[in-house]
Amino acid sequence: MNPSPFEAYRNLKFGIKWDGHLVAGVSRISALKRTTEVIEHREGAEPSTSHVSPGRTSYEPIMLERGVTQDTEFEDWANLIDGRGSDAPDAPLANFRKDVTVELYNEAGQLMLAYNIFRCWVSEYQVLLDTSASEDGVVFESIKLENEGWQRDLNAVEPPA
Repeated sequence: MNPSPFEAYRNLKFGIKWDGHLVAGVSRISALKRTTEVIEHREGAEPSTSHVSPGRTSYEPIMLERGVTQDTEFEDWANLIDGRGSDAPDAPLANFRKDVTVELYNEAGQLMLAYNIFRCWVSEYQVLLDTSASEDGVVFESIKLENEGWQRDLNAVEPPA
């Protein structure tokens, strides 16, 4: 059953897409957050009263995390920044930016919402162990995506109830 338009979605699953295909195994994504500066100013006729106006909008980096698999997409993308992803050591940073789509699915696997994130690039790549060597654990990898904005994809609509 679909929630009413005034109920929050619960128990959603998500998928991450770039280069036209779903990226395997992403288990966590940080919040999409934007902040607009507040510019305070006064008018000459009213020096004791302040007014505020919007300034520049900035978009916070987005973290993606997953368990390490044989799929090397996180590392391959990160390697484009420092030239390791190219055969030529002085090759330009071609193709290091990607548009990314975050898709949210309900428990039945139906697409509910999607967000498009623009001109992303990897500013940080990590491989880390979630436990000590004496315990069973999972090795995780993460990438930090810088971006130039995002917006909701209005073509992704909730299926009828």
